[in-house]
Amino acid sequence: MESLGRRRGRRGGVVHPYHHAVSSAKKWGGSPDDYLPIHDWFDASKAYYADWRHRALRHHAEGIFMCERLFGATVTNANGQVIPVRVIGEQHVHEDLRCIPSVQDWLSNIKSQPWMRARPEADNI
Repeated sequence: MESLGRRRGRRGGVVHPYHHAVSSAKKWGGSPDDYLPIHDWFDASKAYYADWRHRALRHHAEGIFMCERLFGATVTNANGQVIPVRVIGEQHVHEDLRCIPSVQDWLSNIKSQPWMRARPEADNI
């Protein structure tokens, strides 16, 4: 039986930030530790929602740009290679989803509930 940390998704996709980091190191060189903070950031939303739906918060094109603003335009790996943070983010999202959706792609597929559309009463503003 596989351990949770090594388990793969139904389509064989990577399900743990460490495995994304290993994939990054294979692709661009260096150590998985060079990439782990970026992959941890993408999957940190699992702390709030512990199934695939956590991805709606950061696994999209806008999330990739947020990651770039947070970590900077590039990282330098242990081999001295400079890697754009954006391509690391694209790699993470593509490995999980096999595409890079937009925020609109995610939000347009959320079923609307009445409480989501509620407007405050004038007396409560």
